[in-house]
Amino acid sequence: MKSLKDILYGVSLSAVSGTTSVMVNNICFDSRKVGTDDVFVAIKGLVADGHQFIEQTVASGARAVICEELPRQMEDEVTYVAVDNANSALAIMASNFYDNPSKNLKLVGITGTNGKTTISSLLYQLFTKAGYKVGLISTIKIMVDKVEYATTHTTPDALTINKYLGLMSEAGVEYCFMEVSSHGISQKRTEGLTFEGAIFTNLSHDHLDYHKTFAEYRDTKKILFDALSKRAFALTNVDDKNGLVMLQNTKARKYTYALKSYADYRGQILEKQFNGQLLKIDDNEVWSKLIGDFNAYNMLAIFGAADLLGLEKLETLRLLSELENVDGRFQYYISKENITAIVDYAHTPDALKNVLETIGTLRTGNENVITVVGCGGDRDKSKRPVMGHIASSLSNKVIFTSDNPRSESPTVIMEEMEAGVEPQHVQKILSIENRKQAIKTACQLAAAKDIILVAGKGHETYQETKGIREDFDDYKMVKELLESLGK
Repeated sequence: MKSLKDILYGVSLSAVSGTTSVMVNNICFDSRKVGTDDVFVAIKGLVADGHQFIEQTVASGARAVICEELPRQMEDEVTYVAVDNANSALAIMASNFYDNPSKNLKLVGITGTNGKTTISSLLYQLFTKAGYKVGLISTIKIMVDKVEYATTHTTPDALTINKYLGLMSEAGVEYCFMEVSSHGISQKRTEGLTFEGAIFTNLSHDHLDYHKTFAEYRDTKKILFDALSKRAFALTNVDDKNGLVMLQNTKARKYTYALKSYADYRGQILEKQFNGQLLKIDDNEVWSKLIGDFNAYNMLAIFGAADLLGLEKLETLRLLSELENVDGRFQYYISKENITAIVDYAHTPDALKNVLETIGTLRTGNENVITVVGCGGDRDKSKRPVMGHIASSLSNKVIFTSDNPRSESPTVIMEEMEAGVEPQHVQKILSIENRKQAIKTACQLAAAKDIILVAGKGHETYQETKGIREDFDDYKMVKELLESLGK
């Protein structure tokens, strides 16, 4: 058990009813999980308001309640604490509860629209290969040294983050690389953490259903850098027009990377092939198994971060050449008829454009590019016609299909994508709601040397419809269909 007073250290309190000199078992923000002597934090969420369940949690045995508005009816044996922001309070309390584990290792946050998973995962790979104990908190998984745990959010809730950072601290982990999403920053999930550094990748159209404006989305990302200490480093992509914005108010040491601009870490693409590309980094040539301009930027960010964290440059370059691609990120399969199938997580306009333009630089011009793509339901609707426009402009044939429709109608989502298709490209378009059938049709249409891009879901091994998740793996599906068709 922990002292409530100790757990609340650093939290801005506006009112207290009862004593904070009590012992509590656990912190909960889900009213259904509250048990005897727990402390319940009432969060005002997008769907439900935790304040509505305070009475229920007290009946379940809560010893203390943290809330933004004190309830009218309060029990004498329960401590009620009012705070200015319950999300912020939860994050600081979680850090205190797990003995501030981020102070015991070097935590690096990676933020931006695209590239977070690749950079964090490959930094985990690189530092592991360099002989260190490493942690990873990403969209795909959480790693505590060599032990893997499942994850459901790009940036988990504050309790989950600190729980796993605590496990990392106990396991002797020296470095941890964590994806930091705009949702996570906005909801204060990373507050109370001590970062050794932060990396900015890029900024493009995404999450405007949540942030409402691009400026708000950008400024939310910037909060991560604003909170860095002067001992930390801030590494940013200055080829992105928002790169220098991230550095405007940070106290951290400032560093830049770029392919096109003057920067502290500068790179150049010398040669591209389907199985990799030759890069020039820090005046040294290095072969990377990852292709595309976007991956060249990722390699630069990784090289810069490794240098700032103290790795020897030539050793880092050697390790860069050994890094393997991340599942669902330009993951490709070549069939016996030399049809190349590429699976990529591209679910934003910029990411889709990057992948299709990369494919364009690698093709001879005689192959057809067949793109299968959808858009997620209950997410930013404004990007759907843009995605439709990009797919139809840069492909020979496009099949719009279901992604994770969630509570929305797949037909409506596809129609909104179709709205972005220019008249001269309409003849390229097919709309097939069933994702398996859409991928099968692409495989049937493909001839020798053609290229199939299945975009949007990447590493995901499920499809979510009306609250139900069913097994669905794009890479496995396209590989099996090409094999079954004898291609």
